[in-house]
Amino acid sequence: MDRRLFILWFTIFIDLIGFTLFIPVVPYFSEAVGASEDLVMMSVALFSLMVFLCSPIWGSMSDRIGRRPVIIVSIAITAISYIVFSYATSIVLLFVSRFLTGIGSGNIAAAQAYVSDMTEPKDRAKRLGLILGASFGLAFAFGPAIGGYVFHNMGGIAAVGWFATALCVLNLLGVIFMLPESLKNPDAKRPINFKPVASTFRALKDLRFRDIFIIGFVYITAFSMMNVSIAFLWMQRYNLTVDQTGIMFSMVGVLSAVSQGALVGVFQRWWGERRMMIYGCILVGLGLALIPFVPIGERASVTMGADGQPLSIDLDLAFVLFSLVPMILGAVGNACLNPSLVSILSRKSGPHELGEVMGQNQGFSSLGRVAGPAMAGPLYAMGMDLPFIVGGVIMIGTLALVFHYLRTSYTPIVGASERGA
Repeated sequence: MDRRLFILWFTIFIDLIGFTLFIPVVPYFSEAVGASEDLVMMSVALFSLMVFLCSPIWGSMSDRIGRRPVIIVSIAITAISYIVFSYATSIVLLFVSRFLTGIGSGNIAAAQAYVSDMTEPKDRAKRLGLILGASFGLAFAFGPAIGGYVFHNMGGIAAVGWFATALCVLNLLGVIFMLPESLKNPDAKRPINFKPVASTFRALKDLRFRDIFIIGFVYITAFSMMNVSIAFLWMQRYNLTVDQTGIMFSMVGVLSAVSQGALVGVFQRWWGERRMMIYGCILVGLGLALIPFVPIGERASVTMGADGQPLSIDLDLAFVLFSLVPMILGAVGNACLNPSLVSILSRKSGPHELGEVMGQNQGFSSLGRVAGPAMAGPLYAMGMDLPFIVGGVIMIGTLALVFHYLRTSYTPIVGASERGA
C-alpha cells in the first residue's frame, strides 16, 4: 500500500477506534456514575452533533490551507479529548470529552478529500472503500475487544482513555513525519465555512449533491440507532459481559473490513454502482431488522451470584451463528452503499471544493448520528426491539430515495461499462 494511504487509513482508524474502544464500556460507565441509558446515548449524539458542526469547517479549511495541517490539528484535539475521558468520573466530564472528540473527528472529511486528490474518478469507490471500509471494519474488529480488555485488566475507564491518547500521539507523529500535502494548489482566497447550519441548508440547494446528502443522512440515522443500542441489548437481554460484547463487535469489524476493504471492487464488477446502491439499502435494512430476533437460547437463564449479580457464561455457538446472519447482511450492505455515495460526490466536485463537499457530507452523516441515538434512547426505553425494527423500516425510505435519484439525477462513471455504470 502507498505510504500516504497507510497514514490516512491509520488516521481514520484512530478516529473510529476512539469511538469503538468505548462501546462495550458505555453500559458499565452508565452504571458507575448512575446515569440512565438514554442519557449516555445522548453523549453519543453530542459527539455526532460536534462532528456535524465542525466537519464543514475542517473541510473548507483543507481547501484553503491544505489537507495536512487540518489533519494534524484535529488529531491533537482528539488526543486532548481522550485525556479528559481518562478523568471522567461523572456524566459531565463524559459530555466534555465527547464534545472535544467530536470537534477533532471532523478530520475524516480532509482525509476523504486527500484520497480523492490522489485517485482517478473511476477508482475512487474502490479506494475509498479500502481506506474507509477497512478503517471502520478493523476499528470495530479490535476497538471493542481492546476496550473491554483494557477496562477489565489495566485500570478501568482511565486506562481506556490513556490507551486512546497513546494511539493519537502515534498517529500524530506519523502524519507529521510521513504524510506530504496532496493539494498542490490550495486556494488561499477560498472562504472557510464557519456557518455549518446555514451551509447545510445551502448545500441542499445544490442539485449536484442534494439527493446524495439526503440519502446518506437517512441511511446513517437508521444504522446509528443500532450502534448505540446493541451493546445494551447484548448486555441486558443476552447477558453478555463487557469482554463478550467486545468479541461480538470484533466479529462485526472483521466482516466490515473484509466486505469494504476487499470486496467493494468485486461488487462493483458484479453489479455496478447502481445495483450496489439498491442492494446496499435492502441488505442493511434486513440486517438491522433481524438483530432482535436472534434466539436467546440457553442465555435466557443465568445463575446469580451471592452478590445478586448474574454470573458470566461462555458465548455459545448457536448464539454466535444466529448473530452472524444480520451482521453479514449489514456488512455487505454497507460495503455496497457507503463507498458508492462518497464516490458519486467526489466525481461531481471540483478540485477546490472537494474538501468542503466531503465536509458537508460528513456533516449530514453526523446529523444522522445525532438523530439516530436521539431516537434510539426513547425507543429502547419503550421496547428493546424497537430501535432495530424502526431502523429497518427507515431503510425502506432510503431505498425509495435511491430509486428516485437513479431515475432523475444519476450520472454514470465516465468510461464505465453499462454494468459498472
